[in-house]
Amino acid sequence: MHTCPACGRDDLTFTGLGQHLAKSCDPHCQALYSQSRGLNSTAAEDSHMDDENEPAEIFNGDYFMDGTYGEAQGEVDYEMEWHDGVGGGTDSDLDLDDGISAEPEWEPPIPDPAGDWPQAQESEVANEDHDRDARLQVQERAQGHHGYVAVPYPDPQAGQEINQHSDNDAANARYSFQLDNKDNAHFPFCSQTEWEIARWSKLRGPSSTALTDLLAIDESLGLSFKNAKELNAIIDHELPTGHLKFKSLYGDPNFADYLTFALERHYADEDQTTCLFHDMHTGKWWWDTQKKLDQHHPGGMIIPIIILTDKTQVTMFRNKTAYPVYLTIGNILKEIRRKPSHSAHILLGYLPTTHLEHISIKASRHCTIANLYHACMSHVLAPLESAGLDRVKMCSGDGALRRCHPLFACFVGDYPEQLLATGVKFRECPKCNVDADETGSNAASFHLRNLWHLDFVHACTATGIKPIIHPFWQDLPLQTSFGITTLSCVSGMEHAQICCFLLGIIIDIHLPNNLNASRLLRAVRGLLDFLYLAQYPCHSSETLELLQETLDVFHDNKDIFIDLGIRNNFNLPKLHATHHYPLMITMFGTMDNYNTKYTEWLHIDLAKDAYRATNHKDEFIQMTIWLECREKILRHEKYVRWRLSGRRKAIPHHSRPPDMTHCRVQVMMKHPSAKAISMQKLIDDYGATYFCEALARYIAQHNGQNNNQPLQGHALDNLVSDVHFPFRTLPIFHKIKWLLSDTCGHGEAPVTVDSVHAKPQQHSSSRLVVRFVLPPASVPILFPPTFHVPKHLAYIEWFMPFPPAPDQNHAERVASIVSVIDIVSSTHLIPRFGVIAPQEWTSNTVLEDCNTFWLNSYLDRHTFARFK
Repeated sequence: MHTCPACGRDDLTFTGLGQHLAKSCDPHCQALYSQSRGLNSTAAEDSHMDDENEPAEIFNGDYFMDGTYGEAQGEVDYEMEWHDGVGGGTDSDLDLDDGISAEPEWEPPIPDPAGDWPQAQESEVANEDHDRDARLQVQERAQGHHGYVAVPYPDPQAGQEINQHSDNDAANARYSFQLDNKDNAHFPFCSQTEWEIARWSKLRGPSSTALTDLLAIDESLGLSFKNAKELNAIIDHELPTGHLKFKSLYGDPNFADYLTFALERHYADEDQTTCLFHDMHTGKWWWDTQKKLDQHHPGGMIIPIIILTDKTQVTMFRNKTAYPVYLTIGNILKEIRRKPSHSAHILLGYLPTTHLEHISIKASRHCTIANLYHACMSHVLAPLESAGLDRVKMCSGDGALRRCHPLFACFVGDYPEQLLATGVKFRECPKCNVDADETGSNAASFHLRNLWHLDFVHACTATGIKPIIHPFWQDLPLQTSFGITTLSCVSGMEHAQICCFLLGIIIDIHLPNNLNASRLLRAVRGLLDFLYLAQYPCHSSETLELLQETLDVFHDNKDIFIDLGIRNNFNLPKLHATHHYPLMITMFGTMDNYNTKYTEWLHIDLAKDAYRATNHKDEFIQMTIWLECREKILRHEKYVRWRLSGRRKAIPHHSRPPDMTHCRVQVMMKHPSAKAISMQKLIDDYGATYFCEALARYIAQHNGQNNNQPLQGHALDNLVSDVHFPFRTLPIFHKIKWLLSDTCGHGEAPVTVDSVHAKPQQHSSSRLVVRFVLPPASVPILFPPTFHVPKHLAYIEWFMPFPPAPDQNHAERVASIVSVIDIVSSTHLIPRFGVIAPQEWTSNTVLEDCNTFWLNSYLDRHTFARFK
């Protein structure tokens, strides 16, 4: 905090001191303010003479640093460029009682906390955008801005129906035949009330004992079940039982619109030179495997099986764990598959979590645990062995019958699961044969592992894997040449938050021993660029080259961490795994097809909630029964909705590359947050210091424009002085929201992806200070009938427009009234902290105290794609 040298007030910020001197009625403060203003006027005259021949700079906003609204404006030119210490006018031009500081604010000299700009950063800025246009064009082609070309698989019989299906063949129709009741849509429940209670009790309700006690309170509801036991009997014996696991997903009526039957190759250009990869059917694995399948079974359709495993803790204190195995299929579009609300993943079973502590020899114990894991997985996946080669006839949700080959495609798990599945040793790569001591190298040669032609046990040593008797993938048909696919993606809230601000923290760092900080910045930025590029929902062959280039930038500069003594080497398996990302994307589609974060969502419904529903004794049997009951209720719910909706037919959805433009819809609240806020309160409580001037200028501009050319200079100033507001209060809105629009046509509910808040006493955290609506009666008085006044307006204070290179002198404010529709999104600014972050900076005052900010392009994937 700072102290006024005139009156001794000691609770002022830098900017607050200037405002205090401008508004104070204390004669000592007024004298000091007049003295400083006289000095600034002289400086302004000299500056104006020096810049007399310079062209005027045009800004997107309005300066309010000189003069006062409602007074004669004199010779003030609002279009001139203001510098520090520029002012003008005399004492008579200022009304100290109107609560508006329109003079240039005097401030004591502010030391630059960041010091001099490092030479390395200047070179970074100079070289940063030399190929920006080319990168933007590459990104636009991958984002679908220019359309795409779809090339179907050459054999039209692949994935074709083998019968002409009718409406009676659809999944819901077949389910209705099993119930054998055409009159009651809720059968076997007698009424809608009974069905809703049963549904609530199994999906949202309490324990069985609590449900029994609740039903005993009032028996006048006329329910056919009196307790939880009778309800469970209805569900067990009256509701149809589901199919084999992968058949239940393929035949789910909710997925009938979003299944892929015929694979395609997508290109960004008519010449078919730039490949696009997004959903699994656009990858090379499906295409190549279909060719192998056609040699023995032409006309078959592949169902890619994706297996996910991850051990999780189901209790807080007792260290009780569960080891679930999940399954999904690649035919379901990834936009549907990746959302937990669609239930596109199913539980196959729970693996043993025993530590086999009775085996005293550590090596034998680990070997036994690995073989136990593979034996259980082999039992779980046994149905795929014969079905994958011999094919099975399966009906999709719309009733179409096809010859299907369920083939094991991907295994998703973190590094420990990858080691367990492949049998390789710790610190080695599960995908290739690179030496453990060379995983940190960018130039080490390697070959993908060939794991399926082994004489197990005696050949394990030669291959470099643990002695596993029968790996679960040993007998699975049509395995790829590099064996099991073990993929993972960096995810998690903590990782994402670290990535957001990591570069902003180190950008001004001074390294010891005069080490070059630019190497550190390039290494960190290269790795961050790789992580954000890898998250794209659609890649092209060009963006994959960019992905490799960013990885090369990291490896070219990573030795800075060794020079700093942070690491001795980079032999990290997860770091080496980044070399396989481009290949995995071309083979199986983008990373959101197989992400380890999906298991975290599945654990909640299929492991942790199931455990809480048990009495914690022989819990896995109880968990399985509870989940089976839950699945039956969910399946019956789909049928009830189908009956009540008039038996809607499935409409096939053709897959296309995802639109990465992040289309959003702006939403304002229906009613204002505050119905009547006075002008003075907007200034005092909301911090809208120049609200009256900005609004008057907005009104004058639209009253005096000629041929859609806005007024400027003296002509505009003359109109501003004649504007008078026919109102004293305004309705204020405290929040703007942006909802993610359903661009894919999946019927998704809108999701809030961004918002901007502005409330009293919180104006320092945002430059979007006030959103308001003009009273309807005042609009015809203030504006010509030819001008359409936006429904919602916003008062914004901002700094200078972002220059192409960092500018240390851009702390002067610009204020404007704009249409809320013109506000695209919020942004994240990182203060330039310098070598040492000033301790007096807080989240409430940093916009006032700091003069230089970095625009954070790593806020999320969409911000990265827009600004990078």
